[in-house]
Amino acid sequence: MKRIISLTLFVFCCFCASYGQLLYEVSGNSARAKSYIFATNKLVDISFLDSVPNLFKVYGQCDKVVTEMAINDFEAIAALRKAALLPDSILLSNWYSEDEYKQIDEAMQLTLKLGLDKLGRMKPSYLTELYRNELLKRWLGYDENRSSQNFFQSVAEQQDKPVYALDETGEAIYMAFDREPLHWQMKELLKIVQYPEREIQLEKAMLGFYRNGLLNELVYEASMPDNTSTLSYSDCKVYWQRNITWVKRLKPYLTDGNAFICLDALYLGGDEGLLAQLKSAGYRIRPVNRRNISK
Repeated sequence: MKRIISLTLFVFCCFCASYGQLLYEVSGNSARAKSYIFATNKLVDISFLDSVPNLFKVYGQCDKVVTEMAINDFEAIAALRKAALLPDSILLSNWYSEDEYKQIDEAMQLTLKLGLDKLGRMKPSYLTELYRNELLKRWLGYDENRSSQNFFQSVAEQQDKPVYALDETGEAIYMAFDREPLHWQMKELLKIVQYPEREIQLEKAMLGFYRNGLLNELVYEASMPDNTSTLSYSDCKVYWQRNITWVKRLKPYLTDGNAFICLDALYLGGDEGLLAQLKSAGYRIRPVNRRNISK
């Protein structure tokens, strides 16, 4: 019986994947034209985009791109780099035992080729992200130069198509470095160094769900109580709260229509994800596939 259920679920997942569950059409609620939302994942290579039905077709119909943060906003990037620094009064060595500090230093030396003598002025959240990225490169083949996450932003810039950010600079800084108190950031940096396999296990599971277009399952995987990685339920709660603001900020773009919105899949799925919140706000959300795309 379990085998039959598993087989049925597998067939269902494959069916969903073949019908482009990563790309959604947004209409209604006084929108003058349709817009589209595409779920991204930074681990996915650019070549994967060819497998998403009608993705390039609907992008070509749009006259603007909306995303979390514009990658070519150099003032915002400079502000983020500055915000990644710890205050002069705080030293990482004061927050850890001698053995813990040594463990973190050795892990950074091994993966980043830089120790805490060079990196010790950076906020723990920044170091955690740097270390996670190196783990993803080593174990899951992450290549930031081939990542599909910012592909449409880059194409839009080349085409002189406007790119709009949903987060203001201060909000981007908060999400990157300050959404968790400093003492918790210190714990998470130590945790990722001590248990790197937890990060890989979660990212691998979410990547599998992403490739099958299962956004709800992807979010549930990250927010489950048994997830012991540094990306957890508390992070998802922050994303869900931000979605409320994003629905309001998306309104003028959706009313005008022809917007191509590309956001991380983790923000979109689930009962409190952006897709659900847009639906609650009165928009019609439906997956794009080969059969229902407009001419």
